[in-house]
Amino acid sequence: MSFREEKFFALASIDYQGKSLKDLKKMFEKSLNTGMHGLCVSPYCEGQQPGNQLTENQIRRRLEIMKPYTKWIRSFSCTEGNELIPKIAKEMGIKTLVGAWLGGDSNINENELEGLIKLCHDGLVDIAAVGNEVMYRGDLTEEELLNKIYHVKDAIKTTKIPVGYVDAYYEFEERSAITEACDIILANCYPFWEGCDLDYSLLYMKDMYQKAKRAGNGKKVIITETGWPSAGTNLQGAFPSKENAIKYFINTQKWSKEDNIEIFYFSSFDESWKVGGEGDVGAFWGIWDKNEKPKYQ
Repeated sequence: MSFREEKFFALASIDYQGKSLKDLKKMFEKSLNTGMHGLCVSPYCEGQQPGNQLTENQIRRRLEIMKPYTKWIRSFSCTEGNELIPKIAKEMGIKTLVGAWLGGDSNINENELEGLIKLCHDGLVDIAAVGNEVMYRGDLTEEELLNKIYHVKDAIKTTKIPVGYVDAYYEFEERSAITEACDIILANCYPFWEGCDLDYSLLYMKDMYQKAKRAGNGKKVIITETGWPSAGTNLQGAFPSKENAIKYFINTQKWSKEDNIEIFYFSSFDESWKVGGEGDVGAFWGIWDKNEKPKYQ
């Protein structure tokens, strides 16, 4: 996801004043060790990017690192080796939210959807996501996306697997036909990308969640992405730093547990390739760095 100028809001804040980085690292370790609902998979090693073939070894290695800390994982594609992610996760006893990556290439889209449908029938998917931020990027028309959602729903109807679509929380307010098509609302919520000060970010995210919930009109809402970068250029009042990334993580996990909010944290590992679409902050969203080492110890 990236900056969208017209989507600014403001709420009140949580105060972390007076905590040293050493204090925050101890709090982070305690929060991480208690576990989280979900974690997004960052499968690309240094020098790789989408389009490269992923190996079973690298996926298995990264999932082994993630395994002690999460009940669920979220993957973003069903081709180029990404289809191995839910298979290995299931071997490890981890539940899966599996996405088909959709864009402007119809051949790729067809392969992604076929891959998702196969994984569902193979019993490797707990929630199926047809596309990620397709409306946000403008890669497909609303009608094209709806056709793909209903195609997957029809193809896997005997499995009883819930089918949704992932996008920014406000897209579900603005696109009622898509919201209606989804069994489950899969909302990305990023206070950072709306220039929100860290002190206001938790209440801001709660407001994002409530907007998606109202749009869903009783349907279950899952926050499929949220996070804070540990380095890079600030966006208005949102400042990347290790301190702010730690605070945001702790706040998010505390809210998730207290209010039983299902959240997939973004992300597991830093990935350098993401600077192309997001600027310098794109490389610094992970809990672990690009070399798979803990960032906050």
